[in-house]
Amino acid sequence: MSSNNAAVVEIAQTAGKFSSSIVLQTDNKYIDVKSILGLFTTLVSHKDYELHVHGSDAEEAKVTMQEVFAKHGLQIVVVTD
Repeated sequence: MSSNNAAVVEIAQTAGKFSSSIVLQTDNKYIDVKSILGLFTTLVSHKDYELHVHGSDAEEAKVTMQEVFAKHGLQIVVVTD
């Protein structure tokens, strides 16, 4: 398993712990972060990603997701509306 696979699995599992909607945007694509398949086809390092989080536990989800992405060396910008 490559490190990217490990990142995808951990990101999806972590996102799954939250009730909030967690969506990753890159270019013109929107990917549900809870979808392992969606992440596999999208997640490559050295790209710019925006993370959109909406829901009752959004604040906690934003912090936790930033930590998981950073742990795997992926750059994201959390979008606050």
